[in-house]
Amino acid sequence: MGERVTFSGQHLNLANIAAHYNDVEAALRHYFADPLAQGNRFAGYTLDQVSEELELRLEEEDRSCALSILATLEAAFRIDYLQRVYKRKKDVLSKEFRALYKAKGTRISLDEIFYVWTKHSNAPKRLIGDLRGAFNYRHWLAHGRYWNPKLGQRYDYDSIYRLADNIFKSFPLIEN
Repeated sequence: MGERVTFSGQHLNLANIAAHYNDVEAALRHYFADPLAQGNRFAGYTLDQVSEELELRLEEEDRSCALSILATLEAAFRIDYLQRVYKRKKDVLSKEFRALYKAKGTRISLDEIFYVWTKHSNAPKRLIGDLRGAFNYRHWLAHGRYWNPKLGQRYDYDSIYRLADNIFKSFPLIEN
């Protein structure tokens, strides 16, 4: 079966990410609110240029925190998979995970984990579809954003947060 994964306990939760996002957004807005107070930082900028730069910084923070939420979701599903295997749970979902673990161990793809959830769970299958789409966004973010993604919808921090919140409320994930 291979070596057990030792959980670090350092994965984030939605509340931590939301607090960080709100703090950074407030700090950016405060910093950019009075450009003259920032010394030479905005020398030669028009107010429109300052405003444009603020929007760029907020957009980057939005993407960063969306990526953190998606990483948190991945961690939750991978921890659940491993916990079901390690604890030898008897439900159908856990039994299929154990069979996959024998074949793939920890090298199972997230998509395979999602597939088993859609087969053996009462959680809304639409959420797994939405999650797959959001992970395409994560793929684009994590790999440098050098291409124009075909995502089917616009993703941002708020949409990813709402999706994650729905996932955590709808799926009986086992925590570490």
